[in-house]
Amino acid sequence: MLETFFADALPSCCCGAAAPPPPAAPPIAGRFDLVDHFGQPVNEDSFRSRCMLVLFGFSHCAVVCPRELSKLGSALDLLGPLADRIQPLYITVDPARDSPQVLRQYLSRYAGGAGAFIGLTGSAGQLEAARRSFRVFARQVTDPCAPGGYVVPHTAHAYLMAGGGQYLTHFPESLDAATIATRLREHMEQRQDA
Repeated sequence: MLETFFADALPSCCCGAAAPPPPAAPPIAGRFDLVDHFGQPVNEDSFRSRCMLVLFGFSHCAVVCPRELSKLGSALDLLGPLADRIQPLYITVDPARDSPQVLRQYLSRYAGGAGAFIGLTGSAGQLEAARRSFRVFARQVTDPCAPGGYVVPHTAHAYLMAGGGQYLTHFPESLDAATIATRLREHMEQRQDA
């Protein structure tokens, strides 16, 4: 009986009116103003002619970033020619260590034709703005066993954005390459038909 009372009381506020719905999460805006791993300024409009597959990470990541970069690269390989319509981007969460040159060298391990990742970096403020725009969590944490004495735990979703930064979908790290490839293919085919 007490459980029923509380269950019935939760949907309304003290005056008997219906409780307001919880606030909606802010949309993923997909905005950034950064520098690519060739030293050129870029933003979401720089990739207007292609969809963007955006992953946040850092070059000193020991496990998650290498796994996700490899998995996304495999998913793009599975797409065949459709991969030419997607530009994979890797936005650092560690601007102190990830210069354009460091990102270029790091991402060369994951290179492959049209599916080659472009690394993006910038000032701490620029990267914070990009993380907010994508609703990405990242925070530096002291770790005496890590290179440089710290790691940067962060959100590990990959975001599929239309050219110009419009959010289409995201892929959690729990998905495998084949599932990601299938979903990418569906999105690319839908965009082709539109």
